[in-house]
Amino acid sequence: MSDQSSQTGTALEMEASARVARTDAPRTARKPKKKTKADALVALLTRTRGATLDDMMKATGWQAHSVRGFLAGSLKKKLGRGVTSDVTDKGRVYRIAPVAS
Repeated sequence: MSDQSSQTGTALEMEASARVARTDAPRTARKPKKKTKADALVALLTRTRGATLDDMMKATGWQAHSVRGFLAGSLKKKLGRGVTSDVTDKGRVYRIAPVAS
């Protein structure tokens, strides 16, 4: 019986040392966040000259109705960012105000 208790004690000690070894391991740096199509659109829209629907479609590969849906749904409703548009000689140009820090 003493053999069994010594084996159990050894197993517990090994498990405890393994836990310590895992927590003492240095943490690796996190990978930077991958740029998304939404990030690309926000970057286009925050430019002073804004972006046309064609600019946004080329940047994302989305169809026109998808870009407009993103503007209305994600930017206006979810993020609360105001989107303005002006008609110019290039067509309708969309802009959003930069985030105030």
